[in-house]
Amino acid sequence: MTTRSPLASRPLRLTVPALVGVLLLTGCGAQVDGPAAARKVTVNRCGQPVEYTTPHRAVVYEGGSADKMFALGLTGHVHGYVMPPANPPVTESPWAAEYAKVKFLGDDLLNRELVVEAKADFVVAGWRSGFSDQRGITPAILDGLKIQSFMHTESCFNYPGHPERVTPFEGLYTDLERLGKIFGVEGRARSLVDGYRKRVEAVRAQAPKDEQVPVFLYDSGTDKPFTAGSQVPPNDIIRLSGGRNVFADLDARWTEVTWEAVMKAKPEVIIILDYGDKPAQEKIQFLKEFPATSKLPAVVNDRFFILDYNEGISGPRNLDGLEKFAAYLRELDR
Repeated sequence: MTTRSPLASRPLRLTVPALVGVLLLTGCGAQVDGPAAARKVTVNRCGQPVEYTTPHRAVVYEGGSADKMFALGLTGHVHGYVMPPANPPVTESPWAAEYAKVKFLGDDLLNRELVVEAKADFVVAGWRSGFSDQRGITPAILDGLKIQSFMHTESCFNYPGHPERVTPFEGLYTDLERLGKIFGVEGRARSLVDGYRKRVEAVRAQAPKDEQVPVFLYDSGTDKPFTAGSQVPPNDIIRLSGGRNVFADLDARWTEVTWEAVMKAKPEVIIILDYGDKPAQEKIQFLKEFPATSKLPAVVNDRFFILDYNEGISGPRNLDGLEKFAAYLRELDR
């Protein structure tokens, strides 16, 4: 029986108010209150220009959405978060202290009733990862309710009507820059993105220069494996580290393949995506016992790398996953 993954961006005026704003931005985070915060900007949402008024009561879905807001110092603009049980505990997050400052709104999938009850003025989620036609919570529906929304650029690949195509890490940078513009913290967003780009370049500079290691990401599934195509962060993590995603030719995000295709690819490393309801060790044990995978080079040589769920979905922790996996590849004895 197949197990499915839960997975289915001014000039300074030397006045007293401006000085106070600068102190807030450089102190405890980019928190802006009062009428001055009611600025309007136009930012693309999956290719569609949308006018935003600075939000003050955001609801964020899953770790990637929350992390982007927290990394930008926008905790004061977040009302609460929705965290399905598959996600690792927020106490393990680098922003655990920020999670503690906002409300936990639920451990189910994102839904319209929850957002309305929370009196949200902004919702951050991904397409098919939070927003869903089937569940009746889409940006268009929220627009009709006068609730603003923001979609992860990486997820726009699947969004009907207004597609955007960028590499997954570029999607992360785009989200930070767009959120920075919406909340008036463009400088902080630029600084974050510049720092992330430098971290990526440091990894690329150390990546093995010889033949790329074939890598298979195993998310879940027994009848058919669920894996990463070219349009999700693990593809960039593998590529930038000097590896080769054996399913990089699939123009898809998270997708099903066949065990025959995995066997033919002969991966030398298997990345295990680790999340709550399907622990990594259970997946490793399955791959060791399953006839179709037990003789793969990665399995025979016990080359498993565990990637945390929040390092694999679009968010700042992608950089942590990249650095850890790159270090793992550099230490491989091939």
